[in-house]
Amino acid sequence: MRTPTTPTTLTAPPSLGPLLARGALRSPFKHPRPGVSFSGAGHRLVLPGLRVDPTRLAAYERVCGFPTGEDSLPLTYPHVLGFPLAMSILSGRDFPLPLLGLVHTSIEITRRAALAPAGIYELSVHVEELAAHRRGTEAVVVTGLRQGGDIVWESTSRYLGRHATEAAPAAREPEPGPLPVLDEWRLAADVGRRYGAASGDRNPIHLHPLTARLFGFPRAIAHGMWTVARCLAAHGVPQRARVRADFRAPVLLPGTVSFASDGARFALYGTGDSARIHVTGRVDPLPGPLSRTGPAHAP
Repeated sequence: MRTPTTPTTLTAPPSLGPLLARGALRSPFKHPRPGVSFSGAGHRLVLPGLRVDPTRLAAYERVCGFPTGEDSLPLTYPHVLGFPLAMSILSGRDFPLPLLGLVHTSIEITRRAALAPAGIYELSVHVEELAAHRRGTEAVVVTGLRQGGDIVWESTSRYLGRHATEAAPAAREPEPGPLPVLDEWRLAADVGRRYGAASGDRNPIHLHPLTARLFGFPRAIAHGMWTVARCLAAHGVPQRARVRADFRAPVLLPGTVSFASDGARFALYGTGDSARIHVTGRVDPLPGPLSRTGPAHAP
C-alpha cells in the first residue's frame, strides 16, 4: 500500500515552455524497461485559488468549435488547466519515461456539475501509477478540480512510453460497427498552431511540417485533445457526464475527417484512401438532473 505524502502546494501554474524544454533535454538519458517504477507516484501537485483566463478560454472555444460566452466551461477545458502541472511531473528528473515520444492513448473524464468560468477552483494532478502495457509502460495521470471542497471534475489520462517488453501481444478486441457519419470537416494546416496558442501545448509535432518530420511524421498532426474536444463540441455533452475517448491514429494537417455518432458513441474517421479510425469515444450521462449542451458549428 502506497504511503500518502504531503501535497506540494503551488502559488501559480508552472510555465509550460521551460518544462517541455527540460523534458526534451532529459529524454535521451532515460531508458525505461519492463517493471520500471516511479517513486513519486501518488504525490500530488495542488494549485489553489485557480481562476480561468477569459481570453484564453475564448480562444480555446473558438478553435475547438464550442460556443463562446457559455455559463459553463467546455468539458475538456480543465485538462488544459492541469496540463502544466502534469508536465511538471512528467519532465522531472526522477520520472523514468522520456517525455519525448510519450503517446497520449486515452482519457476518461467525469464532470459532476457545471463549471462556471468565473468560479474559483483548486486544481490537483498526480501520477497514480505506472502500468505495464504490451508496447511498453503507461503513466496513469489523474487531474482533479475541486470547488468548495467537493470534486466537480476529474480525468484519468494514460501516456505510453514505448520500450521492448516480454509481454505476449494482447488479443485484439473486435472492432465496433461503423457509426453513422454526420459531418465532414476540412482541417486547415494551422489547427495545431491555433490550438497550441490557446492551450499552451506547443509540441513541435503539432506546429509545422519541418518540425513534425523530425519525429517521423510526414506533416504536422493535430493534438489528440483537440480531436476529442472538437468531437464533443459537435456531439453535445450533459452537464453531469462521463466521457471516455481512445486515440487510435494521428490526424495529419491539413486533412479531411468525418465525424460520426449514434447519440452515445462517437468517432473520427479518415476519408478517401486513408479511411482509418482516428478517435473513438462514448458519452454517458451521470444520474441526476441533466442539462445538455447542444452541438456547435465548425470553427
